[in-house]
Amino acid sequence: MKKDKAQYDLKPAFLYDRCIKDWWPALDAQKKIIQTQKGELIFKEGDTVHGVYFMIDGVAKIHKHWIEDKELIVRFAAANDIIGHRGLSTHSDVYPISATALSKVTLCFLDLNFFKSSLRINPDLMFDFMMFFADELRLSEQRMRDLAHMPVKNRLMNALLMIEKKFGVNDTGFIDFPLSRQDIASYTGAAYETVYKLLVEFANTDLIKIDGKSIGILDRGKILSQN
Repeated sequence: MKKDKAQYDLKPAFLYDRCIKDWWPALDAQKKIIQTQKGELIFKEGDTVHGVYFMIDGVAKIHKHWIEDKELIVRFAAANDIIGHRGLSTHSDVYPISATALSKVTLCFLDLNFFKSSLRINPDLMFDFMMFFADELRLSEQRMRDLAHMPVKNRLMNALLMIEKKFGVNDTGFIDFPLSRQDIASYTGAAYETVYKLLVEFANTDLIKIDGKSIGILDRGKILSQN
């Protein structure tokens, strides 16, 4: 992970638009633009919290150690998303999750103390951050219920719908970011072999189409009706 001085003039609009203009010079002075390569850790579960990251471009996965040597992907992050905020706590100073780049990623990093000051000074930033936290908590609770009570087949259907909603669809009808089967399995909370077999079954029954790593949903109505 490197700080790219050539990128220091980047102004992530989603951050600046939520701060008063009088605060922009402080953002200019305090923000750090960081670039990571595909497969690189942005931060690791158990690392000391130093700040929060605003995604400018690229895709990352937010994940944590689950059982044995397996990981559970909590969510995917793309442009305009916040990562590292789960480390904000009055009880701990370490990240409870990890973040790994799934493509080349550009991030805007704010030191923890400066970010807290930004929240106090900028009510729009504070409000949107609070709503982001609330939405993420609701989705996390829903996913935990699904992991506990929903069959793998239905969890995979839900996972595909959520991945499509996150990344959108390209001109050829495929989800606009190809994920590995292992990452789909980790996001579903299931074994790789089970997910692989179910994807083949979905393709054979025309629920989805597959081309290499690319997946497209063909019968969204039928998937929704089974959940």
